[in-house]
Amino acid sequence: MNQIIKHFTDNDAYTFSCQYYVLQKYPRAEVEYTFFDRNKTVYPKGFDQLVQEQINLMPNVVITEEEIRFMQEKMYYLPKWFFTFLRGYRFNPNEVMINQDEEGHLAISIRGKWYSTIMWEMPILTIVSELMHTLLGDIERYDAQREEQRAREKAVEIFSNGLVLSDMGTRRRLSFAHHDMVVRVLKEVYQEKGTTDADGFHAWTGKLVGTSNVYFAMKHQLTPIGTMSHQIIEFEENVSGVFECNFNVMRKFSDVYDGDNGIYLYDCFGDKVFFNNLSKRMAMMFTGLRVDSGVEEEQVEKIISKYKQLGINPQTKQVVFSNGLNIKRAIEIHKYVDGRMQDSYGIGTFLTCDVENANSMNIVVKLTQCRITENREWHDCVKLSNDKGKTLGNPEKCAYLLKMIK
Repeated sequence: MNQIIKHFTDNDAYTFSCQYYVLQKYPRAEVEYTFFDRNKTVYPKGFDQLVQEQINLMPNVVITEEEIRFMQEKMYYLPKWFFTFLRGYRFNPNEVMINQDEEGHLAISIRGKWYSTIMWEMPILTIVSELMHTLLGDIERYDAQREEQRAREKAVEIFSNGLVLSDMGTRRRLSFAHHDMVVRVLKEVYQEKGTTDADGFHAWTGKLVGTSNVYFAMKHQLTPIGTMSHQIIEFEENVSGVFECNFNVMRKFSDVYDGDNGIYLYDCFGDKVFFNNLSKRMAMMFTGLRVDSGVEEEQVEKIISKYKQLGINPQTKQVVFSNGLNIKRAIEIHKYVDGRMQDSYGIGTFLTCDVENANSMNIVVKLTQCRITENREWHDCVKLSNDKGKTLGNPEKCAYLLKMIK
């Protein structure tokens, strides 16, 4: 089978942001990641071997000077020395362990130095997703003309309804080619600046701000979007405890980026822990928050209330919604926010795997163990979230933490 991942930056921007953070704050840390299939998919026999073949090809995927030049321009918050590190980085297949049980369920884990293993999340999810869609015949049945028309219709709906959008669809896409087309069409439609009907010309009220995929941002001359993922908060819980981990990540992250990269993903241990621990200094330091779980309307009210309590005008702050959205739901949220904050939307699977006669996967890779240095003991890492379905990790630790923060 052809190599699926061919470009080093066919990865999310937050991977590189988090990697630099790790190098700065925890260069000796070791971790283990675990693959979770929320649908408990039964994969075809031998699927693990196909994944392994793709993993074994990854060492030849290296960063190019073109990619470096683009990242230095658009991801200006990353220092020049970091790109020297990326020039020397090589994917290490020995960090990845893959098994498939007799029933067909897939087990994947990644273990090693944090700054190295952090690069595997997106490639593994993309490989599993694209392999499965290929074996199911979804790629063979793909109607390119029809899907491009559907993508155009979605783009018109997005921009005519005032949505500020970024693509976040790398991890569960149908294919590289489909993802490429979606990003291209989003840009083409946005550049049309509006649509004309019987009532005349209607300018777009929405905006395309970029894509989380660094390679497609480079190819289509967009901004790579993404700041951080749950993993750095999961890790920090084992350093400073569940009640202080958010504050300490905010402090360390703002130190590393000197105020840049300021959208904070706050729901790793639920909203109560975060809002109880949010200081005015950190609320002012970060430009906004990302809502990735919970009922969005409820989260909006909690965010606005907290900013007001701290004496901060919510209209000066950004809020990014990214919890499995489709366009209809994003429009509902946008109308609910009603200008009270600067709202934007990260839409993923609905753009990159909403294809006729195909079902998207529900797969993630999450941090499940860590140790601060190679000489320390291992600890479990968990994610609680505001959605029970998104709680992942050691069940005993999850139950213990939930009881503590109730």
